[in-house]
Amino acid sequence: MLDARWPLLLAAALMAATPALATDAKRSKFGTTADGRAVGAVTLTNKAGVSATVIAWGATLQALRMPDRDGRVADVMLGHNDMAGYLKQPEYFGATVGRVANRIAQGRFTLDGREYRTPVNDGPNSLHGGIAGFDKVLWEIVSVKSGDTASVTLRYVSRDGDQGYPGTLTVDATYSLDENNALTIDYRATTDRPTVVNLSNHAYWNLSGEGSSTGAMGHILTIDADRYTPVDATLIPTGELRPVAGTVFDFRSPRVINERVRDARDVQIAYGRGYDHNWVVGTAVTQDQHRMAAVHDPVSGRGFELWSNQPGVQFYSGNFLDGTVTGKSGRLYRGGDAIVLEPQGFPDTVNQPAFGSARLDPGQTYRNTMTYRLSTGQIASQRPR
Repeated sequence: MLDARWPLLLAAALMAATPALATDAKRSKFGTTADGRAVGAVTLTNKAGVSATVIAWGATLQALRMPDRDGRVADVMLGHNDMAGYLKQPEYFGATVGRVANRIAQGRFTLDGREYRTPVNDGPNSLHGGIAGFDKVLWEIVSVKSGDTASVTLRYVSRDGDQGYPGTLTVDATYSLDENNALTIDYRATTDRPTVVNLSNHAYWNLSGEGSSTGAMGHILTIDADRYTPVDATLIPTGELRPVAGTVFDFRSPRVINERVRDARDVQIAYGRGYDHNWVVGTAVTQDQHRMAAVHDPVSGRGFELWSNQPGVQFYSGNFLDGTVTGKSGRLYRGGDAIVLEPQGFPDTVNQPAFGSARLDPGQTYRNTMTYRLSTGQIASQRPR
């Protein structure tokens, strides 16, 4: 006679034979919008102690926790603990920015002979999509997966005329975390009529830990670029691709950011109040990813390499954080408390054809894939061969 317990014994054996998932994705509720809509959150976690929390408001990377060289885990993302903070003081913390990231001169561009205008919100220019860009809307969580790679996919449909842009644009943002501590953000977009697109992520990194007194200016930075795009007094590129050699913009070898971030003898530093410029890593979007930059924090040992398929990377040294925003740890955020590295097409490409094209037509798929290869040890200073 069969043991009456055999179904339970069989189930237990099967569970024991099935390995635990390497990375896990868990859903939760982060808060509500001003009009009462629920804002979901998904946390991706791997066995190495790395976790990333993504919220549906702005398809935002709300937190990234990772161990230091001694195994101590800290959140390295600036941001807020609740929706009230993101609604009151957004600052693009960890957000998806678009429909066109970075600046558009005077908020104007021409497409197929017609001029379009998007709201100006940065002096005379439009920044990160306008007043109500992709960072200030509620995205839909369409997929959550656990496994060797855990992921969450969010979607937003930007209607024709949204912030002045033509065409209905459907955007998917997929965040994924694997066993090797690679955090990937993959943006894809399609349109029903010709439009312009340039998406990126605006994560503020402090590898010493969010709210730490040391800030991020002691981080060691490498940018794999021989040229950058100088700007005018309103931070619009002049059109020149200027060599970095012999300038404060030369990060081809590792340099401590604080060495020259306030060197106003270079008018470009004065214009940006520090670094707020695009580096020329390539001349076009590529099929595969290439390394763009590497960052290492000597205090904690944390670091990452940034890889993407984009031609440019905007390096912003947190110059406009002015002590008016209180972050997760209850500390005021001040200039230099974090850095931002945004893989993207060059700023104002919509008005400067020599920079390439931000055009997207029906039947095409826009793609920006960026990967942060997280590390707790020293990152190699040389470009990969």
